[in-house]
Amino acid sequence: MAEMKSLAATVRSGTGKGAARSVRREGRIPAVLYGGGEAPTPISLDKKVTTQLIFAGHFLTTIFELDIDGKKERAIPRDYQLDVVRDFPIHVDFLRLKPGSFLKVNVPVHFINQDQAPGIKKGGALNIVYHTVEMKVPADNIPEAVTADLAGMDFNDSLHISQIPLPEGCKPTNPDKNFTVASLNPPAGGGEEAAPAAAAAPAKGKK
Repeated sequence: MAEMKSLAATVRSGTGKGAARSVRREGRIPAVLYGGGEAPTPISLDKKVTTQLIFAGHFLTTIFELDIDGKKERAIPRDYQLDVVRDFPIHVDFLRLKPGSFLKVNVPVHFINQDQAPGIKKGGALNIVYHTVEMKVPADNIPEAVTADLAGMDFNDSLHISQIPLPEGCKPTNPDKNFTVASLNPPAGGGEEAAPAAAAAPAKGKK
């Protein structure tokens, strides 16, 4: 399940570009909390704390308990914007998480047991088709990642989504019910299997 973190926020007055610039001049980041059948709530966040959270990774799959002037709201970031020149956050969108609700998230795929894949040992290349998989997941059970086991894979083998254990209640949105997540390609020239044949061939000019 995705990690939950606490994050302090403050309700901000006013919306639009002018109000957002005013918030940034105060050293804070404008944000909005929406969804859950309630009206959007304009909020602001501490710039230093939010920047650290974003660049630490997994920000968009982390559940936050927002403390908005003493009121607690469970939410997940749906998007953030970075300054195009200086690459720091300038806005964040949060989605309210209500019990029993579902949402779509991109879940990272972690590959394990490369050392137990014969094709990789022989010099093959892993072709990753999906580094992340979009899934519809319960709001109270958002996975941090799914694990793809490469053990036993040889040249020209494929790993399909049906071979990857998925958390309960999580379903891929891909219309292909058994799409390929990764495949193992032989190296150019045939790899180790071609080596014995090459060694057995006589060199040019020799009898």
